[in-house]
Amino acid sequence: MAAARDVALFCLTDHDTWAGYEQTARVLDGQCVVLRGMELSCREYDRTIHLLVYGLRPGPGLDALQTRIDRIGEDRRDRIGRICKRLATLGVDLDPAPILAAAEGRVPGRPDVAKALVKAGVCRNPREAFDRFLRDGGPADAPIERLGVGDALELTRAAHARVSLAHPHTLGHPSLVRDLFVRFRDRGLEGIEAFYGRYSRPDSAAWLGMAKELSLVPTGGSDFHGDLVPDVSRPVVDLPTPHVAPLLEWLDVAV
Repeated sequence: MAAARDVALFCLTDHDTWAGYEQTARVLDGQCVVLRGMELSCREYDRTIHLLVYGLRPGPGLDALQTRIDRIGEDRRDRIGRICKRLATLGVDLDPAPILAAAEGRVPGRPDVAKALVKAGVCRNPREAFDRFLRDGGPADAPIERLGVGDALELTRAAHARVSLAHPHTLGHPSLVRDLFVRFRDRGLEGIEAFYGRYSRPDSAAWLGMAKELSLVPTGGSDFHGDLVPDVSRPVVDLPTPHVAPLLEWLDVAV
């Protein structure tokens, strides 16, 4: 889908894994620059924070990160069973085995449970599943191991990656976003996802203002999740021309 839209730079940022990188690079071979990356789930301010990690390179740093990610992946798989147990206490019987089987070869997550809830007729769509049961702190949510932002930055930068804050609006208030960058900008949190699949121009303008104020690199991502997020219909995002060169320089790539 990205290739059909003549994408120039592509990075698959799946949750807590870069397992799809090799396949992506093969599909897009010769068509565009493909980076190894992921969306890393962290914990700060007693809430989930997602970091977009771009340009991971093979070496000891990546090996160390893989070891930590493998542990998180095991916890994610165990989490499916714990969520199903919580759902059972709410009167919803869901077998974790077929959910895990359907996710074979990748890291399972709450969206897989959301699909199962829709298939079982408990919810009309994945959004309702999250709103009713699976949201952070929801009645069926089960906490998992998450890296602190500082630890995440140390691990990812050791693998020569660049790091951007994903969908900053989800932190709840711009002051919290600003505080995060004040604390971690000099430790490697240098980008902010100012161009996002659901953002309007005014939304982007607000984050661009913060990027200018704090000397951050504006990045762009679609947050495409297929039919789980129907209002994001394509796996690419258009970056305005003035922001292209700074991004490429930051990532150390040429397109």
